[in-house]
Amino acid sequence: MSPPQPAPTHVQAWRFAMAIATGQHALSKLVPPALWCLDAVLCVLVLWKVPCMCPTMSPFALVHPLLLGSLFRPGLSLSLFLAWVVDESLCHRVQTSRHADHALPPPADTEIDWVAYMEQVAQYVGGERDYTRIEGGTGPLVYPAAHVYIYTGLYYLTDRGKSILLAQQLFAVLYMATLAVVMLSYWKAKVPPYIFPLLILSKRLHSVFILRCFNDCFAALFLWLAVYFFQRRHWTLGSLAYTWGLGIKMSLLLVLPAVAVLLFLGRGFRGSLRLAWLMAQVQMAIAVPFLAGNWRGYLGRAFELSRQFKFEWTVNWRMLGEDMFLSKGFALSLLAGHALVLAIFITTRWLRPADRPLSSLILALLKGKSPFSPAEELRVSSRVTPDYVMTTMLSANVIGLLFARSLHYQFYAYLAWSTPYLLWRAAPQPLLAIPLWLVQEWAWNVFPSTDASSTAVVNVLLVTVVLTYFGGSAKEEGEAEARKRASTDAKTK
Repeated sequence: MSPPQPAPTHVQAWRFAMAIATGQHALSKLVPPALWCLDAVLCVLVLWKVPCMCPTMSPFALVHPLLLGSLFRPGLSLSLFLAWVVDESLCHRVQTSRHADHALPPPADTEIDWVAYMEQVAQYVGGERDYTRIEGGTGPLVYPAAHVYIYTGLYYLTDRGKSILLAQQLFAVLYMATLAVVMLSYWKAKVPPYIFPLLILSKRLHSVFILRCFNDCFAALFLWLAVYFFQRRHWTLGSLAYTWGLGIKMSLLLVLPAVAVLLFLGRGFRGSLRLAWLMAQVQMAIAVPFLAGNWRGYLGRAFELSRQFKFEWTVNWRMLGEDMFLSKGFALSLLAGHALVLAIFITTRWLRPADRPLSSLILALLKGKSPFSPAEELRVSSRVTPDYVMTTMLSANVIGLLFARSLHYQFYAYLAWSTPYLLWRAAPQPLLAIPLWLVQEWAWNVFPSTDASSTAVVNVLLVTVVLTYFGGSAKEEGEAEARKRASTDAKTK
């Protein structure tokens, strides 16, 4: 009998690549750090490009195709890289010549809100503590106190906000730090390596972080720090990270229901109350200077829930028209839909680790008592896995974004790293996750938004929420059934 013939070289290469991509090879663990390093190089290239950028060229006009090429056609990515180098050299020479010959001013800065942030911080540094009197070029100060403290630090680091390029370099460091935490969270949830390239390919996300200097970038960092700490069962650190992020921007209120459920199941009734009180104390402590100056003004501006958004900036509801967008009925319908979908997820998905009827949980909580015995609390807490933490917090985030009155481009900082995980978890095949991600990325890069792009934004969010609800149900039901069998076996013995 002749020995079996080895598979052809291309077949072996394909199997090797698939083993790495699906996390079944020892080299799989090198994929996230390799991608992180690649993104760091690209960030350096972008920052190097900003000062000598051609006036009509987006700073990601060639970097973004380079990233996409590296995912789908490695040979194409090399060609694009060479084209980028040649184009950049020509751009620099032409622009240098124009400046030398005609004394043209340098290209416009790429910031959007940075100058307004610095104007507001300058008033704070000057002694103003009344939120109703602090304003910038884009309007009044409408962010909580942690935003003021962070940008005060940046104010001094950047020569009172004058060095925008230095600010962008600092935000590039912030981006890389956030990406590292995101990748650690994905790896902790056992996401396969083939999903990780989607974490570094977003043109809009790089723009929001590195070029625009939005405060959402800091809020996103602390959101992901909370996810990572909760995954590692560092409940106090996770709570502190979350409440500090909430102190930067109230957008993090979208995940508050998930945080409440996580702490209740992970730390028990009394432990969750202590952590809730800790988070409230942090909010009060950072707000003390402004509460003393005008507490109504601070609460009304920093956590204004009735703010009227401008139709011209909306990314998600452009297709409805301005009259519908501004109508009170539409706002109330979004609020009702948000509450309904949250209730469905909480009662039928997020509370499953409790293995208790909802009625028994509510009855005990209304009496101010824990619905679990100490032994039951330990068993329930053990079911709060890294995968459960990611799914619960990110699904709450995406649900909130789906029903948001208006999404602006900087909100992509909260979405871009949420959908790859949720789509993978709902349908662990790239045939669904990657096309939906591409549609989402296209829609968020259309500026200004159009009827088509806003329709795509809303529909991708809707599909993500629906798939998250139904896609994870089979796995959750299997885990619940396994727990019931184990409990039955224990009682029998």
